[in-house]
Amino acid sequence: MLDPMLQRIASNPNYNELRTRRLRFGWTLTIAMLIVYYGFVLLVAFGKQTLATPIGDGVMTWGIPIGFGVILFTIVVTAIYVLRANREYDDLTDRIKREALK
Repeated sequence: MLDPMLQRIASNPNYNELRTRRLRFGWTLTIAMLIVYYGFVLLVAFGKQTLATPIGDGVMTWGIPIGFGVILFTIVVTAIYVLRANREYDDLTDRIKREALK
């Protein structure tokens, strides 16, 4: 049998809302990251000429800013998740904790 506090938490509508929101948002960000990452890998595999094309008259090719963009996208996705977790998920978690301790 589950601990009574765990039962109160599991039956709390705020807990179910938290679980659903985190899961949906997490999968959305995961899919976005997979598209960007595997898109880059496919570009490396099948679009070598695109990546090797020089930018302007210099020696830098398109591969450098595109690769940097993948890294930057990862940082942005992480920051988005952290900001949302701090704003929404922490409030819901605190509410769930307060209600479970009653």
